[in-house]
Amino acid sequence: MVNAFPLIELSGGPEQRGVAYGRAAKARIDAGIAHYGAQLRAAGLEGGRLADLVRGFLPTIKAFDEAMIPEMRGIARGADVAFEDIVLLNARTEILQLAKRRALAARADAEEGCTAVLAMPEVTTEGLLHAQNWDWKAACAETAVVLLIRRDDGPDILTFTEAGGLARSGLNAAGIGLTANYLQCDRDYRELGVPLALIRRKILAQQHLALAWRVAQATRKSAANNMCVSHARGLAINFECAPDETFMLEADAGLLVHSNHFLSPVALSKLKDTGIESTPCTLYRHTRVREALAPLRGKIDRTAIKNALFDDFGSPWSVCRPPRPGLDGVETATVAMIVMRPGEGAMDIAALPALSRRFTTYRLTPDRSASRSAA
Repeated sequence: MVNAFPLIELSGGPEQRGVAYGRAAKARIDAGIAHYGAQLRAAGLEGGRLADLVRGFLPTIKAFDEAMIPEMRGIARGADVAFEDIVLLNARTEILQLAKRRALAARADAEEGCTAVLAMPEVTTEGLLHAQNWDWKAACAETAVVLLIRRDDGPDILTFTEAGGLARSGLNAAGIGLTANYLQCDRDYRELGVPLALIRRKILAQQHLALAWRVAQATRKSAANNMCVSHARGLAINFECAPDETFMLEADAGLLVHSNHFLSPVALSKLKDTGIESTPCTLYRHTRVREALAPLRGKIDRTAIKNALFDDFGSPWSVCRPPRPGLDGVETATVAMIVMRPGEGAMDIAALPALSRRFTTYRLTPDRSASRSAA
């Protein structure tokens, strides 16, 4: 049986929220630490070397948003784990890749896919719709959570993330929505930037869309990544980020679909996309979803987007990926399908959607009693 992701509601200051989060998600945090720890040991990185690598991110994190440090310390205390383990969970993309490079084991085996969809209000029947499939390690179906963060210093946040992480995909009470997709390019890991999980959290912490866009566009990253940042009023930009430069795309005739390769002609004229080797299906996932939705302009709803994201062409190298061995031998899958309505502060999420089409709806509304089933 595929279980729904647990909802954890948090409030108070950063450290108070962190302690409550760590206590509530301890089992999943422990599982995530064990999972990534095993991968790092296989890459030859453990003990003091790993701790040194993790601590290397702290000056960058502190300069980016100092309040994230006590929040992560609180998570560690609540879960009774080392602080460095929580930093690892929030910088796991960067640390896994750096470990491979330091062990001279870098190769095309990172299969953190994703297929994201943005449908603007003029082509839907439900206002702005923002969605994605998250493809990663199948085991993460048992380590992910949904956080409902009640804040006194900014808009409330609803985010799907790996347990111990500060954010991944989500929305906030100001109407801002966020999805993120893995990219790779030839400029990656030349120097340390801000971990992606923290960039995403800061985007979702913003009251104003302009400032959310600024975080996505201007923050220096360790490696390439794609982030689509939307607003319920019908505004959105897709940011294809190299570590030191950002390229922007807008919806075409009300639709934007993005998978795991660069689309910007400007980006492709300036850098080398190195990610297609590990996720060759990206080249048709983008096309399959767009072609499924384009004829429905004006009638697109959540069901239409879900159906497009359930596409199984080329399975198991498909938009909706069933569990299968990855190129590195670790089982991968579409871990979650997430369909958001930023205007309503709601998201429908299905765990392992290739195996179960059962969605749970999570909300920002005053009804704080968690979730209910969705069609």
